[in-house]
Amino acid sequence: MAGEVLRMSGVRVERGGNTLLDGIDWTVCENERWAVLGPNGAGKTTLLQVASARLFPTVGVVDLLDERLGRVDVFELRPRIGLASAALGDGVPPQETVLDVVLTAGYAIFGRSRENYHPNDVARARKLLEQLGCRPLLDRSFGVLSEGERKRVLIARALMTDPELLLLDEPAAGLDLGAREALLRRLARLITDPDGPALVMVSHHVEEIPTGITHALLLRGGRVVEAGPIEDVLTRRGLSACFGLPLAVEKLPAGRYSARIAALAG
Repeated sequence: MAGEVLRMSGVRVERGGNTLLDGIDWTVCENERWAVLGPNGAGKTTLLQVASARLFPTVGVVDLLDERLGRVDVFELRPRIGLASAALGDGVPPQETVLDVVLTAGYAIFGRSRENYHPNDVARARKLLEQLGCRPLLDRSFGVLSEGERKRVLIARALMTDPELLLLDEPAAGLDLGAREALLRRLARLITDPDGPALVMVSHHVEEIPTGITHALLLRGGRVVEAGPIEDVLTRRGLSACFGLPLAVEKLPAGRYSARIAALAG
């Protein structure tokens, strides 16, 4: 039986008098690949912040990589978790080279200074960038990259420390159709790698779920609507309840999904 990577029990997060998450019970195992979906304000990014040990719950228990939040040094825990998000990208110095953006993950910093990196680290960073289609970008400045290029570089950075848990916050958001599909193809290779880390990917759209995702969690108003194997969760009933609209859901031949407003009788 696969071991647990993440377990949230009765998790509630309150900030500024608002409840962002409420009563979250959720378990992620090491061989699982999760998609988290929900409308704006559902609590998806907050959930990822808790899962990345960057936000402590107001109430509840979080067990993460066999450690309990509140009883562990998070600065030792965080390198075991890969995180890629737009907010993280905002912290990258625009002049930082693509190669250095990935390399500096080893020190959990942005902005290369006087750190020494082993040739094996440089080789790993190059390999990850090549796997994500970024080989021509190695010496370019992060600030001049397109949105799609930045997303791929940040995913390479998230993988640099060989994490046990990989968290992707809307990796396809803001991409045009071609860039989105190119990214999803690369993510599918990563997701279906049996030696890859457990993964949680946040998205607004079922069309952005790559092939290989095994489970889904639907959030609305900070609460879980449904969670479990993806074929049981991404249904007309589940998605309609999550987004508050009558939705029709179609599973496509390649294992992808599509959703649209359901035709109304009459």
